Amino acid sequence: MQHMLFSMSSNTTDLTGKLLIAMPEMGDPRFERSVVYLCAHSDEGAMGLIVNKPTDDVVLGDLLEQLDIPQGPSTRNIIVHYGGPVEHGRGFVLHSSDYQSDTATLQVDSRFGMTATVDILQELARGEGPSSALMALGYAGWGPNQLEEELQENGWLVCDAELELVFGTSDTDKWMSALHSMGIDALNLSASQGRA
Repeated sequence: MQHMLFSMSSNTTDLTGKLLIAMPEMGDPRFERSVVYLCAHSDEGAMGLIVNKPTDDVVLGDLLEQLDIPQGPSTRNIIVHYGGPVEHGRGFVLHSSDYQSDTATLQVDSRFGMTATVDILQELARGEGPSSALMALGYAGWGPNQLEEELQENGWLVCDAELELVFGTSDTDKWMSALHSMGIDALNLSASQGRA
């Protein structure tokens, strides 16, 4: 069964708010079986967060402690994720749209936002903030036309982002669940599929 991964035209298709699903034979071990939420995509490049690769035993409380942010009984126990290979020391919170910082939230679409300032961490420490949140260190970045080239080379599948998949599915199941949301069985995938 052939699947068209991405249709290219002279105008870049805006994939902001979509999920990228790494193909099995991608070749870059940093992205093996990754699911990436695209926070921004334009002719200037793309920026996204890997949403299914937790860091080894790092939780939000560890970061709060490093930043001297007081914790209490209602501090949320959020797992910290490897967001991508760019700027490992920088933190990002991908969250539901029920939260918005006055100055720092990128409202990606009607369901998702991303905030990269300490105020959201302070709110999470108090048990406040967005109803759904995912913390990531680092991000995935692409220069102009780089993502489009990777899509043409069958490095990624593109699917719609659903709140339940991003925030409610276990990290170990997100890759397979994203494929299933497209009606694709991982056993049938190969790097050569998808050419139209």
